[in-house]
Amino acid sequence: MPPGDIAPVFLTTALALIAGVTFILRGPVGKALARRLEGHQPPEDRSSEIAGRLAQVDELSHRVAELEERLDFAERLLARSREPNQLP
Repeated sequence: MPPGDIAPVFLTTALALIAGVTFILRGPVGKALARRLEGHQPPEDRSSEIAGRLAQVDELSHRVAELEERLDFAERLLARSREPNQLP
């Protein structure tokens, strides 16, 4: 190939680029781009819902901690009442 003949290199590079872009655009990236061009909006921000769920989890963990304390207290009372020295 003479040094000034760049046509085969250009043609091969162009075909490889076209094939690569076609492959990428036919996948999930192309589908997302098509949805965006059609006017579909991305999913809405759900941070407020997540914050509400976290608040519920905090409240429930607090309630579980209180229940654990009550259970421990009841177990201690039950263990004391079973000692042989005490009258029922």
